[in-house]
Amino acid sequence: MSRQEAIVVAGAREHNLKDVTVELPRDALVVITGLSGSGKSSLAFDTIYAEGQRRYVESLSAYARQFLGQMDKPDVDSIEGLSPAISIDQKTTSRNPRSTVGTVTEVYDYLRLLWARIGKPHCFNCGREIAAQSAEQIIDRIMGLDDGTRFMVLAPIVRGRKGEYGKQFEELRTEGFTRVKVDGELRLLEETIVLDKKFKHDISVVVDRLVMQRDRRKRLADSVETAVALADGILEVEVLPRDGGLGETTTYSEKFACLHCGISMPELEPRMFSFNSPHGACPRCTGLGTQMEIDPDLVVPDPSMTLGEGAVLPWSSGASGYYEQITQAIAERYEVNLECPWEKLPDEAKDLFLYGTNGDRIYVSYRNRMGRKRSYMTAFEGIVPNLERRYRETDSDWSRERIEEYMSVRPCPECKGSRLRPESRAVTVQGMPIHEFAALSARRALEWIGALELSESDRAIARMI
Repeated sequence: MSRQEAIVVAGAREHNLKDVTVELPRDALVVITGLSGSGKSSLAFDTIYAEGQRRYVESLSAYARQFLGQMDKPDVDSIEGLSPAISIDQKTTSRNPRSTVGTVTEVYDYLRLLWARIGKPHCFNCGREIAAQSAEQIIDRIMGLDDGTRFMVLAPIVRGRKGEYGKQFEELRTEGFTRVKVDGELRLLEETIVLDKKFKHDISVVVDRLVMQRDRRKRLADSVETAVALADGILEVEVLPRDGGLGETTTYSEKFACLHCGISMPELEPRMFSFNSPHGACPRCTGLGTQMEIDPDLVVPDPSMTLGEGAVLPWSSGASGYYEQITQAIAERYEVNLECPWEKLPDEAKDLFLYGTNGDRIYVSYRNRMGRKRSYMTAFEGIVPNLERRYRETDSDWSRERIEEYMSVRPCPECKGSRLRPESRAVTVQGMPIHEFAALSARRALEWIGALELSESDRAIARMI
């Protein structure tokens, strides 16, 4: 190999290098390997890079050199074929529990933008798709009905709620409306409408009755605007069949709201998919995906022991006789054998000690300092709820550290480790929520993106992202 095609280092003695001579090919990826302390960094950074940087700085003017740090010449006989060098230090990433590969590399920012722009929101309660439409879009949809179609524009003001609603009927009558649909039956407002307040009712105001004609757009627009104003962004269109039977009803909404459950969703924004933002983070674990919880296996570390032998570890270190009194009271009330090993107790008996008596009061007896027998009735909250409450309420670091001995990190029971609030988890792109996509391997994620089938409008948006 000619001198111009290689970097030739002769007699390198920097740090722990022992008069090393080596030839490295230029314009190639060269990997230096070896045991720890063998001189890899000394050769690459402290010799080759240091000399290349020093030569480059010396080639600059005296004015430019005053702004740059002058590097010492490394302990080496000669280096030939060397060009100006740059060094990229190894970056130590943050140990922040909120950081992931996606957030550190900023790939997740593009995913949040993609889901916010082309994602399809669903109701996190019933799973139905939610779509928000402007008044113009609603009017265009209704104008798509065949000519001569008879239909009503309704404003659903009450959906599945108890009450008599006499005041609302009076207000509607005053505002000039003449008909309402109550529990599926068309009623006139001029008549007395009496509802049973013990039952749930559905009430829709008949805003207009129309026959579809192309020149009716302005009247339809006025009716739609009136209906969405009455029903807080929701309206219904009931197509009336010619034979007088039951009509087909279509519901439209100006807001992201489930028309069946009534659950509203905010406008889709990138911050809604960030577990580092209160707009997207799971409210229970605040976006961490995990929680410190009392672990029953740490409360009873040795299940072969009996309650009498101190199987419940937090109680075994107590100096007072309170826990012994509670144990005896529960055993007498629910016929629990205190000499039976914990692992052989039925689950119902274990739950009495771990999670309490569910509000049932137990009879506790004890002897005071005078030797007199005393008793009282109390409900036992359980070891696990007791430790959780004390951990929340205490201001003592010592007490917190003691209780943490019985805690372990577990996935958040609400978001199941996804870190996001339910509204964010219910937004999908072709059936895939963002937290499930983020959990895919790089290979599977690329395969999913390659197989993604989008509409023309969604593809135009996704192409920009």
